[in-house]
Amino acid sequence: MLRDRTLASDIEMFSGVVRRTLNYGDRMLLAEIVFAAGGEVPWHSHPHEQIGYLASGRLEFELGDEKKELKAGDSWLVPCDVRHRARALEPSIAIDIFSPVRDDYKY
Repeated sequence: MLRDRTLASDIEMFSGVVRRTLNYGDRMLLAEIVFAAGGEVPWHSHPHEQIGYLASGRLEFELGDEKKELKAGDSWLVPCDVRHRARALEPSIAIDIFSPVRDDYKY
């Protein structure tokens, strides 16, 4: 399905963190996450595998016991049910893919 980005609704997930679900199918979902400087996605886990790419900015990303500062062009893979968090060190845009589809992210 071809979808215009402007149709995606802005959903404030947390203070300084906005999600746009760009598209999804039967087995995966694509989301854009926009962070203001200091915006944070707190510790959480989910039953979905998540792979992401930092399109712009810098994030402090923690995955299990690993902590790293990511810059534009870096990526991550979050296995199912592994705790993780992210905090923006500057305004940032991340692209995330989830499988299976997160029902709570559907538009």
